[in-house]
Amino acid sequence: MALSLVSAFPRPRTPWWRTLFASAPGSPPDRAATPAWSGSAAGGGPEAGREAPRPTVTDLYHAHRLSMVRLAVLLVDDQQSAEDVVQDAFVALYKRHGSLLENVDNALAYLRTSVVNTARSTLRRRRTAREYVPPHEADAASAEDHALLGDEHRRVLDALQQLTTRQREVLVLRYWSDLSEARIAETLGLSRGAVKSTASRALDALERVMKAQEQD
Repeated sequence: MALSLVSAFPRPRTPWWRTLFASAPGSPPDRAATPAWSGSAAGGGPEAGREAPRPTVTDLYHAHRLSMVRLAVLLVDDQQSAEDVVQDAFVALYKRHGSLLENVDNALAYLRTSVVNTARSTLRRRRTAREYVPPHEADAASAEDHALLGDEHRRVLDALQQLTTRQREVLVLRYWSDLSEARIAETLGLSRGAVKSTASRALDALERVMKAQEQD
């Protein structure tokens, strides 16, 4: 289970949405069930010291596609776009490194960074398109969308979209993907200090948005 927002940035009161965001939009990846694809084999038996086998693109797809889609949904606020983001990330990974990923030391981290970067590109294209298309009401959420995101999760997701792209990325990676500040810094190309300060500002901004929603 991802860490509570309060654990890193305590507040006098714990709003309902903090616990919700820590697990939205569904259960995080089961780390206990994730194959040990990097590092040496554990234990003191004959396998000790032997490097674990690297994952293939197919291995990654079956083990992490759903968690990557859930991550992308939080970044782009649209399940279809999230599916496309993840598909593009897997295709790019295959085209650049082949199916065996022999030159990729940490394939899961590489894939996660690719999903974040592809989500950024999707949002940029969306903003560009909106500059030339008259504003219109968004399509109603489909039954499939509601299956992935409950009504309260949708409120959190709507609030996230009002943050800056960087703030949203840091919060999603920290409190949904449960990454350390160091790993977030590596994923986003930031310093650890920038990650920490961005997270603090983003939490304050998100809390303001959620409070405004409660008053509507």
